[in-house]
Amino acid sequence: MADINEDDELLAVPKSAKPKRGRSRRAEAKRGGRSSEDRKSRRERKREQREEEREDHDVLGRVMEAVARAMGTPAFLIVLTLFVGGWIAWNSLLPASWRFDSADLGFIALTLALSLQASYAAPMLLLAQNRQDDRDRVQIEQDRQRAERNTADLEYLTREIVSMRMRLDDMASKDFIRAELRSLLEDLEEREEEQGAAGTGERRE
Repeated sequence: MADINEDDELLAVPKSAKPKRGRSRRAEAKRGGRSSEDRKSRRERKREQREEEREDHDVLGRVMEAVARAMGTPAFLIVLTLFVGGWIAWNSLLPASWRFDSADLGFIALTLALSLQASYAAPMLLLAQNRQDDRDRVQIEQDRQRAERNTADLEYLTREIVSMRMRLDDMASKDFIRAELRSLLEDLEEREEEQGAAGTGERRE
């Protein structure tokens, strides 16, 4: 009777009050899947941000490197010389109303412009040099890896050649085969002579 009463009590419990193990497991699985998806999406976003930052930095570095390379060409020196000469001639030969930089004060504006150009030129040259050093470092590393692969290939080929030579040494040469054939022919001839002699003896008897 006690068992029947316990079963009745369990049946009397509403469905909403019963523990939902399957649903809770599904919910936990969904939460775990969502959390893993969120982590993946965050990682992808971080990677995209890093790639964008690298691209922006790379574009800026390329522009600065191109400017630094242009500053190291003879054309830039000619243009700069013409610019300075035109500046000095304009502010020295033309009327005072047309001048914008005083020659009496030592061409202050020209001095400031040239110092500003020099202050920008030095970091750009250093940046170009650093980028070139990075490229050289990468090239050296690639050359080292290529040399290691070539060395490994050469070692493998040398081992294969040595093994082939050893196999060829183990194989019979033409002279050895000829000598063996000659000895076999001589043995056959001796046997034929012995058989012929034995046959003649039997006939005489």
